[in-house]
Amino acid sequence: MNVYAETNFVLEMTLRQEQCRDCEAIAELCREHRITLIIPAYSLAEPYETLIRRHRERKKLKNALDTELNQLARTDAYTSEILKIQSLTNLLIQSTEDEMNRLEDVRDGLIEVAETVPLNSEILKSSAEHQKEHDLSPQDAIVYASVLYHLRQNEPETACFLNKNSKDFDDPDISEMLEHYRCKILSRFDHGYQFIINKIRM
Repeated sequence: MNVYAETNFVLEMTLRQEQCRDCEAIAELCREHRITLIIPAYSLAEPYETLIRRHRERKKLKNALDTELNQLARTDAYTSEILKIQSLTNLLIQSTEDEMNRLEDVRDGLIEVAETVPLNSEILKSSAEHQKEHDLSPQDAIVYASVLYHLRQNEPETACFLNKNSKDFDDPDISEMLEHYRCKILSRFDHGYQFIINKIRM
């Protein structure tokens, strides 16, 4: 069974979000050779853009808070409270560094067990068409084009495409196209895990 995952799958494990255990369980099924996990190469690179953007936003927030705290520090009555808040502003930067380290660990782990879909000229060309046809963002269009490219090259007996944000690919034509290649689209990783378990137990 082919299981296609996108950028949010990587971020879910990196940021330790609510469905990360399901993502880890899916990766473990791949490690056990019970499924084939397939990830567009673009989806292993795009999370860095997300984390870099978060880092810039947090750094901007920290700088703004530090400026205000420096003003408050002139008043002795706020000294103890300021020390507490300063530790929180430092956490903003430390958390971003921790997330970047986790991303590298998650990426390396997925590269070991999953198959990647290289980004080539055919995918880039078709992604531009999908972007216009389905009103997808450039990023989502590349992911969708990568999944379709792999499906057409391999034509698996059964497959699913896991993504977290259903509105990104909420287009009946997208669902119909994927179903044509026996690939079901699922918008939650926990639902995806249950779907996979039910399929491999049949």
